[in-house]
Amino acid sequence: MKNQKKAITYALITVVLWSTIGSAFKITLRYIAFADLLFYAVVVSFVFFLTAMAVTGRLKKMRYLRWQDIRLAAILGFLNPFLYYLVLIRAYELLPAQEAGTLNYIWPVVLVLLSVPLLHQRIGWVSMLAILISFAGTLVIATGGRLLSLHFSSGIGVLLAAGSAVFWSLYWIFNVRDKKEEIIKLFLNFSFGLLYVFIYLLLTKGFRLPDARGLAGSVYIGLFEMGITFVLWLKALQYCSTTAKISNLVFLSPFLSLIWIRYAVGETIMLSTIAGLALIVGGILLQRFSGRWE
Repeated sequence: MKNQKKAITYALITVVLWSTIGSAFKITLRYIAFADLLFYAVVVSFVFFLTAMAVTGRLKKMRYLRWQDIRLAAILGFLNPFLYYLVLIRAYELLPAQEAGTLNYIWPVVLVLLSVPLLHQRIGWVSMLAILISFAGTLVIATGGRLLSLHFSSGIGVLLAAGSAVFWSLYWIFNVRDKKEEIIKLFLNFSFGLLYVFIYLLLTKGFRLPDARGLAGSVYIGLFEMGITFVLWLKALQYCSTTAKISNLVFLSPFLSLIWIRYAVGETIMLSTIAGLALIVGGILLQRFSGRWE
């Protein structure tokens, strides 16, 4: 049953929760290493999705999985949550939260670019202009507004933050081929993702018991970045009459995030960050409506 008021309520709750994650990453990283944060957050998410599968009776559907389903889940789980969050959280460790979070937001533009070779889609001239505008925004943020100097607070951090957008886009492109229910897909992806993070820690520095504050932050991220918010967003989609009516609410998230970063993390928000974010979002919106002019 469609209920637009409920749809907007669920969507707004999701957007507000998502907007806190940049601050949660930065604060939690004060007490725990980036790979450990990822491990404990994915454990929490895995338990959440396992519980959701059990409560809704979907665990019994696992017996009907084919080899192709397992193989695709292994690929998707490597992209997300393993590779995407490993790179993104490391970027948060190297960069101010306002830079890492805002640069990651370029993923809708990267998705369009990757759709050309991978999905054989066409890009018109307005879409190309939109992409250039968004990329100009990333350059403004990465250089702190000093475009001519091309000086970066952390070149590696910038590459990682932008690279995370590539991995996220690849995940969604390959996700299109997966026709299973969303909750089942996520359970499988996080099952493989947990395995990959476990192996990564074994091969690098091993496991360490985190500070209680680091563990608390990891639990928060596992629930509200990777778990509960997904269910809330599905609820919003279920109740809405048209997806477009709530999808634009997502663009509130990065601006709300700057408020959290200012008052929770204590960072002074730079004008270059606001200007760059405006260019990125403007480019994305232009690209979204580009079909009207092409």
